Amino acid sequence: MSDDTQVPFLTQEAYDRLAAELEHLSTTGREEIAKRIEAAREEGDLRENGGYHAAKDEQGKQEARIRQLQALLKDAKVGVAPESNGVVEPGTVVTAVVFGDQERFLLGSREIAGGTDLDVYSEQSPLGSAILGLREGQKTSYQAPNGKEIPVEVVKVETFTG
Repeated sequence: MSDDTQVPFLTQEAYDRLAAELEHLSTTGREEIAKRIEAAREEGDLRENGGYHAAKDEQGKQEARIRQLQALLKDAKVGVAPESNGVVEPGTVVTAVVFGDQERFLLGSREIAGGTDLDVYSEQSPLGSAILGLREGQKTSYQAPNGKEIPVEVVKVETFTG
């Protein structure tokens, strides 16, 4: 696999949505959490203050999300979803028969999928890495975490339209 497959792909819409979320969390979100922590701190004994501990936990989760978004947006390749030419690549919607069941999913980051109901598989996942670069009609298999060999046939590859 080339280094290019390790770079997350985002549509411009997904990038803008995530950048807006990062901006909100980094500014207003941090201010709101700081106010809640301060208000809970003023209630007294911090060891038995459920509101304080809840706000600190939320602050930790929010800071983790901020770091995740910063890393994703810094490294992301932004553009239009690749035009489907029958080859599985990041940002395409794949219909495949996986272990006898037909599935339709997006190959890439769940951040791209936004509000769609598509399942998402990373191109680094066992399934994603097995089918990356395959054409419609091609078959392969991959090893599941339990060691079982899972057969896969790529049925259709479509352009992701959001």
